[in-house]
Amino acid sequence: MNSNNHSSKATIARLFPDKRAIDLIVTVGLLPFLLPLIGLTALATWVINGWPLFFLQERPGLHGQPFVLYKFRTMTNACGPDGQLLPDGDRLTWFGKLMRSTSLDELPEFFNVLRGEMSLVGPRPLLMEYLTRYSPEQHRRHQVPPGLTGWAQVNGRNTADWQQRFLLDLWYVDHRSLWLDCKILLMTPWKVLKREGVTHPDDPSWEGTYKGPSSDRTIR
Repeated sequence: MNSNNHSSKATIARLFPDKRAIDLIVTVGLLPFLLPLIGLTALATWVINGWPLFFLQERPGLHGQPFVLYKFRTMTNACGPDGQLLPDGDRLTWFGKLMRSTSLDELPEFFNVLRGEMSLVGPRPLLMEYLTRYSPEQHRRHQVPPGLTGWAQVNGRNTADWQQRFLLDLWYVDHRSLWLDCKILLMTPWKVLKREGVTHPDDPSWEGTYKGPSSDRTIR
C-alpha cells in the first residue's frame, strides 16, 4: 500500500502540477490560522470525546488508489454492559455534532492535502467498498484527485441525493479549471458558516449508504 501511496502522490504532482501548486500555496498560507484552530479543536476533542483524537479510514484517491484519510473523532468509545460499543447515535457527542455541522472534524484533511493525497478541491473521497458499486460513468469521479471541498459540496452538501452528487462530481471532472477551483474555494466558507445543506448533523450516518446505481438495484 505504501508504494501505491507514493505512486498516487507522484501522479497527482505530474498530471495536475497547477492544481498541486495552488494546493500548496493556499494551504501553507493558511497554516498560521489553521494550526491554532486545529490545536484548539484537538484539545476540545480530547477533553470531550477522549482518546484517540483522530478517526483514520482508508479511502480511494486518484484512480481509486487507497490512502488513509484523517478526521477528528466525533464519537466516544462508550460501551454497553456487554462490553460492545454502543450504537453510533449514542456515542456521538454534542461537540461531535457541532464539528460535523461546521466541518471542523475535517480540519486534519489539510495534512492529506500537504502529503499530496488530496487536493483542496475535488470529489469527496467516499468509502473503498463503494468502488465495486459504481457504474463505469461514476468511476470517472476518480480521474481527478479527491478534494477537501467540491462542486457537489457547494451545491447542496448532504441535501443532494447520491445521483445528484455523482452528476455534480462528473460535471466538475469535465469542466475542471483553476478558475472553477478558485470559485469553489471562495464559496465554501460561506456555505460552511451558514451551515447550508446540513440536514442531519446529529445523525452519524447522515450520508446514508450507497448501494449502487438505481437501475442496478431495481434489477436485483
